[in-house]
Amino acid sequence: MNNTRESFAGALQTLVRGLQAMAAGLRKDPLLLVLIAALALLTAVAPGKAGSYPSLVDWPTIAALTGLLVLTKGLEASGSLHRLGHWLIGFMSTERATALCLVLAAALLSTLLTNDVALFVVVPLTLGVCRITGLPATKLVIFEALAVNAGSALTPIGNPQNLFLWQLSGASFAAFTLHMLPLVALLMLLLLGLTACVFRGRKVQVRDEHQPPPLDRTLLSVSLALYIPFLVATDLHQAAWAVAGVLLVFALLRPRVLLRVDWGLLLVFVLMFIDLRLLSGLEVVHRAMAGLDLAQPLRLYFTGIAASQVISNVPAAIALAEYSRDWRVLAYSVNVGGFGLVVGSLANLIALRMAQDRKAWPHFHGFALPFLLVAAAVGYALVVLGIAR
Repeated sequence: MNNTRESFAGALQTLVRGLQAMAAGLRKDPLLLVLIAALALLTAVAPGKAGSYPSLVDWPTIAALTGLLVLTKGLEASGSLHRLGHWLIGFMSTERATALCLVLAAALLSTLLTNDVALFVVVPLTLGVCRITGLPATKLVIFEALAVNAGSALTPIGNPQNLFLWQLSGASFAAFTLHMLPLVALLMLLLLGLTACVFRGRKVQVRDEHQPPPLDRTLLSVSLALYIPFLVATDLHQAAWAVAGVLLVFALLRPRVLLRVDWGLLLVFVLMFIDLRLLSGLEVVHRAMAGLDLAQPLRLYFTGIAASQVISNVPAAIALAEYSRDWRVLAYSVNVGGFGLVVGSLANLIALRMAQDRKAWPHFHGFALPFLLVAAAVGYALVVLGIAR
């Protein structure tokens, strides 16, 4: 009996310490504080809408994100990614080769697994490789964020805005993909060229001389076994039941993993849904959009890019579809708009949060903003040439 009480007391103390650490982290999160301030301002402008805030959140997305966070944290905590990183290093002799491999993997995965799922797979592996080799983790994660934005633009299922526009267009999977191919091919060539220039050809040095952490086979098996069923259930619009099952399994088998999940990211996403949808619903925004003459392809193109920098590319696609049915130009504009400011794509936010480095935010914009200008020029040329129409 005493042993049971001591075990329960120890678990409770661990839980309390974990909650205290999370609360302290949230108080120091600048993006979270900005979103809270924005919500307060928008509530002051239209206090009558406060009761509708829960309906503004895309709860299936939050449920899917929760499950992915838990499952990928389970893979990471099992020690499997550390071992996989050791194995991969044997095939990548230089920093440049390592970076090109990881960036290309992120882009390819995003075409079929969506941009956020690709990041959940690649970023933890990248962080493990960087711990072993001393490679610049933040810079690699930034380039992977750019890669999933570019790669996911190729297919109708690569990202949420494409899925929405695909359903709107009535085009076949092949027709949509062929339409996006010129833009994605050029963006990937540019990104891979930039990657080769930024990362050096210096030989990779393994600096982690310690033995890999012990492999938690149970945790690894559970995480892998739940991954595909969770994705299938989510695709069948059963994300709530799927995440409930994942949480229950981890709570029973490895509750410590749940304490290590970045719950602050979920809160940030909830606030972003509310803030961005309140902003896009303002009358002044509707009047401004109505006066832009979006029937002209170039105006639609640049408006989509600009709107993505303010309200993110998924809400921008949904909002602009109310004023134009030119899905071809709109698909180019909102996918290009995913670059630039971190809010341009929710995948950017996921990547930077997973990097766990405050310096990642200014460094991200140092690469993403110039890349936006180049990507916008590429898309502009394709629109002018008529390829995007």
